[in-house]
Parts: sequence; C-alpha cells; structure tokens
Amino acid sequence: MAIPIRISPLCRWAGRTLSSQSAGHRREVSLSAKRRFICTSTGNHLQFRLDERTAHSSLDLFKKDTGIIYRMLGLDPSQVQDDPERFREWAVVLGDKTISSGRHYWEVTVKKSQEFRLGVAEALMSRDECVGTSSSSWVFGYAQRKWFAMTGSKVVPVTLVGKPDRVGILLDYDARFVGLVDIEKPRIIHTLAARFTAPVCPAFGLWDGEILTHSGLEEPDGLK
Repeated sequence: MAIPIRISPLCRWAGRTLSSQSAGHRREVSLSAKRRFICTSTGNHLQFRLDERTAHSSLDLFKKDTGIIYRMLGLDPSQVQDDPERFREWAVVLGDKTISSGRHYWEVTVKKSQEFRLGVAEALMSRDECVGTSSSSWVFGYAQRKWFAMTGSKVVPVTLVGKPDRVGILLDYDARFVGLVDIEKPRIIHTLAARFTAPVCPAFGLWDGEILTHSGLEEPDGLK
C-alpha cells in the first residue's frame, strides 16, 4: 500500500486570476449561499448539474451544464458576476446537489483532458482553496500521466489505472469513503477515507481540455 506523503500543493494558478484578497482575509461561503444549492440528495441515482455560480472564471460550462472546458485566457474576473459561491483563485466548480447520507455513483469522461481532479467537497468549503489541497475535499487527481488520491495536501499515488476515457466516482457518505472506479471491470481501484462532518457535493478541478459528467446512473454490480 502506498504511504501517504505531504508535498507542496499541486494546484496551480489558473493563469490570470490572482485574487486581490490576501490569505489573511480568506472567508467561508455565507449561510445564504448554502441555501442557494438546488436541493439535498439522500437517495441513490444522484442527478446533478454543474453549478455555474461556483465556476471559476477560467471554466466554461456546456451541454446543459454537465461539461466543463478550461480556458487559459478565460473571462476577466472583473467581468464575471460577483458571487460568494464562486471559486476565486482555482479552476474549480461544484455540482448543484448536496449530499448528507447514502451511497451515490456518477461517471466522468476524461479523454480530452490531461490535468483534472474528481471527487467531492464540502458545499461550504472556502472559495479561496482548491479541491485536493483543502481538508474539506476528497478527490482523485490526474496530472503528468499519473493518478493521485488527495485531501488536505496529503497525496497518495494511485497505480495501475492508466488513462481510461471514462471513470466512475463512488461516494458512500455513511461508510465515509470516496472510490475511484474502473467502469470496464467494474471494480473500485482505490478508496479515499473521509471524515464527513457536513454536506458534500460533487467537485471538479480542471486545468486542461474538457471533461463531461454523467449522473443519474445506477451503481455497477459488484462494487463493495
């Protein structure tokens, strides 16, 4: 088993969106923002779209808000509607459903990207932080042709994955884990233990190309 290691944050700036806020002035999303998420999901067959209000200005949504494209020279932050839900410094977007119990499964087409992160994050995580380096997020990242399991700046290499065109994400809120799924077998490739203390939602980081989400799916047989 790979031993968790601590490294400097792997997130990189989106290219042209340095926030004017200093680290000492980082703030959490307001409670009013929490109420703006469409609904809370507690059952299976989670159906979600991407929440444009959370999308960093370098990210464009497409296909009825189920896909994400990274634009290195995206919108000038001053031209994006100010919203407390929007990620200000990192190329991150959240799903529009919060989850507080149950077991949920979705898939992501990743064949057109070489750098991304997939998983879950607390709905109220700081919009000045990045998924994977925040302790309020649990994701699987792909960069430099390698996979990693990431949370709170702890990074564990994930091997024997390759670069499939499409992968699955399995969230078991009550059992406290997130799994990366090989949809061809199907099997869970790696699990990431999580101590959930608040509602979470699907979370995505993107620094190259595009990805497409697929929700409302049944969990494949045989996953444990």
